[in-house]
Amino acid sequence: MACRGDILATLDPELRSIARFLPLGLGLQRGLRLPRAASRVVAVIGAVRGVETAEVIPGVTVRVHRPTASGPAPTVLWLHGGGTIVGSAAQDDKWCRRIAAELGVVVVAVDYRLAPEHPYPVPVEDCYAALQWVARQSWVDATRLAVAGASAGGLLTASVARLARDRGGPRLAAMALAYPMLDDRTGSVRSGRRWLMWSEQDNVIAWRWYVGSGDTNPASPARWTDLAGLPPAWVGVGTSDMLHDEAVAFAPSLVGAGVPTTLEVADGGYHGFDQISPGAAVSQRFITSLFDHLRTHLAP
Repeated sequence: MACRGDILATLDPELRSIARFLPLGLGLQRGLRLPRAASRVVAVIGAVRGVETAEVIPGVTVRVHRPTASGPAPTVLWLHGGGTIVGSAAQDDKWCRRIAAELGVVVVAVDYRLAPEHPYPVPVEDCYAALQWVARQSWVDATRLAVAGASAGGLLTASVARLARDRGGPRLAAMALAYPMLDDRTGSVRSGRRWLMWSEQDNVIAWRWYVGSGDTNPASPARWTDLAGLPPAWVGVGTSDMLHDEAVAFAPSLVGAGVPTTLEVADGGYHGFDQISPGAAVSQRFITSLFDHLRTHLAP
């Protein structure tokens, strides 16, 4: 079993100091009480006061971050991470404000319902309902819509894009998946390797709770064989992220289906590194690549 020193040795040097204090996963095998309590603390710390909120369907709300420009604007639907089982839109308020300010877009972050209480397809349907709501708003340029998310938000991003394609819903100009959770099989055969922030055991448990008694094939993007027609994609992941291999495998699958795709691999990046250490050069390059993708495809 690898020790923390072995993990740190794989990281970008600028990421190592704070990484010494990060958890080796959420410990989902012990239940959800502590991870959810921790996520509430993160949301309180990350929340910005005075954010506009709206209910899109019963039980599902959004947080709206607007740029200073007026008139119909390009819009990014942002889907938060947390393994589909923890997290909230408020935890990403500062990040969403940054996207809005730097790109001049509206960012709408979704508080979708969580598994295991609300397994697949409920979280996807919640996010799709939010996309439909966004497309109807007078302050949105519906010809310039993107969906983006991190970790479980990346899973839901791909799922919402596929749903929009299949249902003839709002046409998406782009999608962006940061260290996405794409393959229910990851971690089912233990490698013995340890990871920061998200472990093999976490992944197996979270997928089991997310899929519930449903069908794994439509729930898990790595199993999809019908990727044609999805919007131009950005896929980003770090080399020291447990989800690295599935993200790197998904990008060429998109390309093979004719989907314009940018793959950004951050050498020495762990799960969530860009949000935890945004000032590191490796994080800045990662974020710049993501922003360039959205800026290009949301341009007039």
